Amino acid sequence: MSKKIAVLMTDMYEDSEYTEPAKALKEAGHELIIIEKEKGKTVKGKQEESTATIDANIDEVKPEEFDALFLPGGFSPDILRADDRFVSFTKEMMEAKKPVMAICHGPQLLITAETLKGRDVTGYKSIAVDLKNAGATFHDKEVVVCGNQLVTSRTPDDLPAFIQESLNVLS
Repeated sequence: MSKKIAVLMTDMYEDSEYTEPAKALKEAGHELIIIEKEKGKTVKGKQEESTATIDANIDEVKPEEFDALFLPGGFSPDILRADDRFVSFTKEMMEAKKPVMAICHGPQLLITAETLKGRDVTGYKSIAVDLKNAGATFHDKEVVVCGNQLVTSRTPDDLPAFIQESLNVLS
């Protein structure tokens, strides 16, 4: 069954952490809606290997309109978590127990949304202490699935496992 997936993303996302999962999710029949502050804007990956066009302004969408949330890594999550609208959106998706997929620095939005207490997660090495301080149990593994809802991975090297588990949680 096809899912409507919100993608919270802005400039400086990690190129492959968006492009590879997006391709796999679309091939599996899912619809991705990229959400940022400015609809129609083109955002650029930090490696400058890819761009993406923003489908919706954060003020135009509500979490209940989506079946799942995808948070690519890079600097994008750190930029977005400074804006309460993105933090609230993330928090509502987690509280509704909808599938959430976050790779590398993606969990930074989950930290700021204060949704990781008691959860099993992984993420980029530099945020391991932040994840632990947010109440999560950190695992240094290529992919961690918590409660058949939350899928997290560490780096682009983990993309095959991240993509497979994301597709499993969505099915």
